[in-house]
Amino acid sequence: MLDVCLLGTSGMMPLPNRWLTALMTRYNGSSLLIDCGEGTQIAIKEKGWSFHPIDIICFTHYHGDHIGGLPGLLLTMGNADRTQPVTVIGPKGLERVVNALRIIAPELPFDLHFIELSGPTEEIRINGYVIQAFKVNHNVVCYGYNIIIERGGRFFLEKAEENKVPKMYWNRLQKGEIIRAGDRAYTPDMVLGPPRKSIKLTYCTDTRPVASIWEHATEADLFICEGMYGEKDKEDKAINHKHMTFYDAAGLAKRAGVRELWLTHFSPSLVKPEEYMEAVREIFPNSKAGKDGKSITLEFNHDE
Repeated sequence: MLDVCLLGTSGMMPLPNRWLTALMTRYNGSSLLIDCGEGTQIAIKEKGWSFHPIDIICFTHYHGDHIGGLPGLLLTMGNADRTQPVTVIGPKGLERVVNALRIIAPELPFDLHFIELSGPTEEIRINGYVIQAFKVNHNVVCYGYNIIIERGGRFFLEKAEENKVPKMYWNRLQKGEIIRAGDRAYTPDMVLGPPRKSIKLTYCTDTRPVASIWEHATEADLFICEGMYGEKDKEDKAINHKHMTFYDAAGLAKRAGVRELWLTHFSPSLVKPEEYMEAVREIFPNSKAGKDGKSITLEFNHDE
């Protein structure tokens, strides 16, 4: 299962009860963060989650409301006695940008490993997460992310016996290992059925609605998407600044066939997002206005 928490939902500037953009997930003892705006540390503390297991930090892009909270977070993680490396993922220029911010956080008891994105789509596998990055359309280079937890096939005793797989290898094969014994190789497909449906979370902010979003969000369990403006008269502003309205996001959710949509990255002028949700739900019924601390646990389908 994958725990998901929308830590901050504000765009451009933090507000009382609304911190800047950040999302956190937890899976199998490893935590992942997407974006780290000002106030992220406070949001994590308010949620009651821990800084220490944060192994991966992904950035959509390098505007201040998405990365300005990083130096303080790194210092806090260091003060929490973390010594294991942290993997940082983001668009090209990542190492230069992070090291510039680290002028005020120069000494850390752990290493940072950088993965810089350059292609239109890239996939990274780490700590049980499958991270798919895909370019979107903002006024600087910006990526959306899929966070996927894969699920292997069901174990079939009949297959194992038919393929004469020794019992002592069954458990290792179920974990995806390939075993060579003598002149024979044992592979997971010799004991397992086809892969079952994964858990899939799609996250994107600061973009116009483009095909790469709905293509990558297809059949996501949860689609967390920018909704900068709910007011109908802000459509031209959204276009000019390469952001999305609530209705753009709902259209993407409908086209992608996602299970649920959460809106985030609200304009500071948008005080009560819920006021616009009735019109949003006319486009995509299972739409919700995000709020700081909103969380969910995504689980595998136990019927499969």
